[in-house]
Amino acid sequence: MATGKGVTLYGMWASPAVRRVEWALKKKGINYEYIEEDLSNKSPALLQFNPITKQVPVFVHDGKPVIESLVIIEYIDEVWKNNPILPKDPYERARAQFWAAFSEVQCREAVRKVYFAEEEEAKEKAMEHLEEMIRAIDQELKGKKFFAGDSIGYLDMVFGWMAFWLDIAEEVASFKVVNSKKFPSFTSWIHSFLHDPLIKENLPPREKTLEFFRDFRKLHLPSSK
Repeated sequence: MATGKGVTLYGMWASPAVRRVEWALKKKGINYEYIEEDLSNKSPALLQFNPITKQVPVFVHDGKPVIESLVIIEYIDEVWKNNPILPKDPYERARAQFWAAFSEVQCREAVRKVYFAEEEEAKEKAMEHLEEMIRAIDQELKGKKFFAGDSIGYLDMVFGWMAFWLDIAEEVASFKVVNSKKFPSFTSWIHSFLHDPLIKENLPPREKTLEFFRDFRKLHLPSSK
């Protein structure tokens, strides 16, 4: 187990961004303190360490805070050299950073539009766009078990929300885009990812997550405002 002196993670159990930081910490074998936050009543420590966005995850190392999950993972990989997460080759690292941005901007927005669509026409249009995003990922994964080879790496952690939380979103909002015939490489990756011990042992309970996101969707639907 790598030394994790002065390592604290402020998180929230249902957050995919928090989970990906935990996956990175587990892969590195770093001891850390986890502090669960109530986001409706944020702790003084969270507000002190992240006064700008006031969100989790917040990673604190020897009293110094690092925020935003992708930045945190890169920091962890730079500080603890064992079990590398990001590619070391500059070109492959640049490609990984491109796909990470694709996940966080295009893919998240595409899922959000489907998730909160209330009219059937709008939902169908949003689903078509989301399928375009997944098709691109499927092509990138063609012939691969994981994004960078035979073990969990940076992009697997980045896209991990699509392996677990997209299925949750499909059930909560009554839509279906993940299809093994349309996207064989993507669905094969999901299966490999969710059954890897590193991930399988560090996922939130499915039923509890479904209940949380059902309530979240009801609260944030345009018609509820």
